[in-house]
Amino acid sequence: MARRRRGSCRRYPIDRAEGLEQWGRQRNTFVGQFQSAVGPPEDSHTQPLLQPLHLMADCRLAHAELVGGTGKRQVARGRLESAQRTQWDRGAYRISPKFSSCFACDLILCRVRLRQAIVPSKRSREHSHMRDFQGRCGRFAAGLSAFVAAVVAIAPAANAAARSQVWQPSAGHVQTPIWPGTPPDQPVMPGPETVKDMAIANVTRPTMTVYAPSGQNTGAAVVVIPGGGFQILAMDLEGTEICDWLTSRGITCVLLKYRVPSVPYDWRCKCRPHNKALSRPSLQDVQRTLRLVRTHAAEYRIDPRKVGVIGFSAGGFLVAEASTWFDAHLYAPVDAADNVSSRSDFAIALYPGHLAMADNSIALNPVIASHITARTPPTFLLQNEDDHVDQVEDALSYYMGLKKAGVPVELHSYAQGGHAFGLRPKNLPVDHWPQLVEQWLHTIGILAPRRGG
Repeated sequence: MARRRRGSCRRYPIDRAEGLEQWGRQRNTFVGQFQSAVGPPEDSHTQPLLQPLHLMADCRLAHAELVGGTGKRQVARGRLESAQRTQWDRGAYRISPKFSSCFACDLILCRVRLRQAIVPSKRSREHSHMRDFQGRCGRFAAGLSAFVAAVVAIAPAANAAARSQVWQPSAGHVQTPIWPGTPPDQPVMPGPETVKDMAIANVTRPTMTVYAPSGQNTGAAVVVIPGGGFQILAMDLEGTEICDWLTSRGITCVLLKYRVPSVPYDWRCKCRPHNKALSRPSLQDVQRTLRLVRTHAAEYRIDPRKVGVIGFSAGGFLVAEASTWFDAHLYAPVDAADNVSSRSDFAIALYPGHLAMADNSIALNPVIASHITARTPPTFLLQNEDDHVDQVEDALSYYMGLKKAGVPVELHSYAQGGHAFGLRPKNLPVDHWPQLVEQWLHTIGILAPRRGG
């Protein structure tokens, strides 16, 4: 046997390459079994499960390149060093980059969290790992086989559980689908609906949830439109927490879970290529919800002439769209509810986006400007000067457009407060915006005049 030089894998016995090829064929079999059990690799719930196997494939390729000749040595080391920086290895193992090509088998074991071997951090023990490389890979193959068998057994149940992760309202409340069948213009989604930290993604089945007033019923109702950049929905910060406030004031809250991702956001590029475009699927959901609320006014014990909207960030843009496009027929009627008006009686937009055409400009988005009329509902606007997600010009541009059309509009702007604060206190003057909204609702006649007012 050729003498092995310490710190180098270059003179490894040739049967190592043969063993790797054999292991590679077995690995491909494992991957095939795995994918058959959990679904196609493009599935958002399959990808995390397949990640360990893909990382293993990188290691196997790196070894094959290393054995293939010295010309590929740097490529192999680059692959392994890159793999070392992945989440699977970060902070758990230390492998010297100089000798990392000698420890691919151990690195594979690390990634799947099997305990057949522990990668030593001291170079003095690296040589022993080179000597029993094949023995370790043999144990690894057996462990991997057991690992895949276990995952194949639990994958259907795990996959079903992941797919059932749909947002649910609090006890005593029921979300109702707003469309009797498939919604119109249904966009392609990157995966099934998911909820993480109360942020909802991939909504294909839009719903509304009605929260009855906890105090004296004023007869008013507000459709709440959470924000999230048309990418996700901030369902607590700009949804349920807003409903808690409204219902405590005697106002019926209707929380809308609308379709996202949607125009202008494109999940394929994770960008907004049509930043000023009409958000058609989401706006269809808003219009449909307003019609349903009026249709069920008697059931909800509300006045159909006191139905408004409140939206935050992207939801604020939807408020502007709903306030200006209510006469547009964006979808074919599906039942009698679609014969009812989708015009809101009042509108509230907090830190809206997509309205100003450019930074430091109050030129209004023509999608909105072209549809402002005297019938646009009275509007309350609020945006902070230090909003660096959207900009104060978004509110200013819409304010000027409404003012020019003679629409009653009230604008509030603060030096500090940022973006996406909802009702959560910041110990700043902007914290008092709910009281400003309540006072405004009294002044426009949605709420009864205050005593002594």
